[in-house]
Amino acid sequence: MEQQFLESPQDAVLQEDLELLIKDGMVPFADLKNKTVFVTGATGLLGSQVVKALLCANRMIGTGCQILALVRSRQKAEKVFAGLLERKDLTLVQGDIAQPVCYDGKVDYIVHGASATSSRYFVSNPVETILTAVNGTVHMLEFAKEKRVQGFLYLSSLEVYGTPAADAGKIDESYSGYLDPLKVRSSYSESKRMVECLCASYASEYEVPVKIARLSQTFGAGVEYEDGRVFAEFARCALENKNIVLHTKGQTVRSYCYTKDAVAAMLLILLKGESGAAYNVTNMDTKISIADMAQLVCDTFPQAGIQVTFDMPKDVDSFGYNPEMVIALDSSRLMELGWKPTVDLREMFVRLAASMEDTKAAI
Repeated sequence: MEQQFLESPQDAVLQEDLELLIKDGMVPFADLKNKTVFVTGATGLLGSQVVKALLCANRMIGTGCQILALVRSRQKAEKVFAGLLERKDLTLVQGDIAQPVCYDGKVDYIVHGASATSSRYFVSNPVETILTAVNGTVHMLEFAKEKRVQGFLYLSSLEVYGTPAADAGKIDESYSGYLDPLKVRSSYSESKRMVECLCASYASEYEVPVKIARLSQTFGAGVEYEDGRVFAEFARCALENKNIVLHTKGQTVRSYCYTKDAVAAMLLILLKGESGAAYNVTNMDTKISIADMAQLVCDTFPQAGIQVTFDMPKDVDSFGYNPEMVIALDSSRLMELGWKPTVDLREMFVRLAASMEDTKAAI
């Protein structure tokens, strides 16, 4: 009977992550005692885990936090939060950030994660990508101003750094790389930059306590089995005993972050970050090229008997890939708040694959 109150009963790996997040003491959940937190993008990978982490804190340590989850599709929300909607500490708010938010109750904190996330979508729908980012965030910042919130977190991306110079080294929050505004793929990166400026402007002009999390690519427990992003494709190949096929040379180098570590960082920035400031969120020890990461997966799951192969399409631009680059974020500012990563890259894939197996079996 108790299992129905767990936050992720059908994904044992994610449930373990949520409980470890509460136990490790990195996030000062006591600061959320009896507070109300409004989350947009609540059915997405990170938004849903923020919601579940707050629910987990309520269950385990009695935080007494009320969570409001803004959702466009109740059907999707019922799938993501199956078994949780009867809890009194979670309320679904039907709506879309494309319109002003209507909610009469009190709100103490906002986590704004709603955004376009698919690279193919950025290319096929660049106008919608830009308008969702800019107009949606204006609506949320106005809502925050009206509610006089204690904290507002905007989920940004490493893509605000554009294409770094070859000798850039580790990139801190003051860096700004090259972006071509005439490339439609820049719709996502440029709109993230504009929204960050909006956030800083609301902080300065209206004293809205906005903080920004610049997330590196993040994955781990909770990723859906059919997710189209590269890390999910690699893990799926291992689970299905299929070779990993790369459509580029795989020379882009990035650093990554595990989902649980990213959620901890987000909540810590929300509660302890400086208003108007941005914080890189990455595990600095995970810097690796796409090709080497593909090989790491093959080596991590030797029982799959798979290898890396290459198939270069003529229309590679239609995939929405970024230009090849080396981009390694410096998370020192975040670590000064008391954050540290807990899961390395190999373990990220082990836990990702185990979680994907759990969720597939539950379908």
